Amino acid sequence: MSTGGRAVNCWAIEPPERQAYRIVELKRWCWKLGIDVNPTPKFMCPNADAASRIVIAADRMGLGIVPLYKAILRAEWCEERDISDLAELRRILVDQGLDVDRLLAAADAPEIETINRRFTDEAMKAGVFGSPSYVFNNELFWGQDRLDMLEEAIASAVGDADRSNDRNRTLAEA
Repeated sequence: MSTGGRAVNCWAIEPPERQAYRIVELKRWCWKLGIDVNPTPKFMCPNADAASRIVIAADRMGLGIVPLYKAILRAEWCEERDISDLAELRRILVDQGLDVDRLLAAADAPEIETINRRFTDEAMKAGVFGSPSYVFNNELFWGQDRLDMLEEAIASAVGDADRSNDRNRTLAEA
């Protein structure tokens, strides 16, 4: 999480009332979506730099990252596992059937750290302050409850592009 251009521990700065409401909201969303997530995981807001670099490295290696990042999130939010612990990340990689040593070596490469820092800097410049966040056409959408609004923005942009293409075809035909 970020505030004022710097990364911080999300629980360290939130007032207790906001923390309590976050838990209530998460429970509501879990019920609504039919998912089982612990709204107060033992390892809340861990340092996820190593996990992020692993996912970036896996992506650069052409590996399927969706099962990997889902496994990492499941470890934190459902299984009370500390994703800041390299031994825990190793176990996740083994469970995913990945070449652990090769992937960890790739994740430690300076170019992967550079990409991770660039992604973080870009997110902070875009105003991202928490997760999940989505940026589309320089507009920030924060939280799963904003997905409908994000979808509308994308549909509107696609519609505008389609209308512009139709106008250009009409002008070209004239």
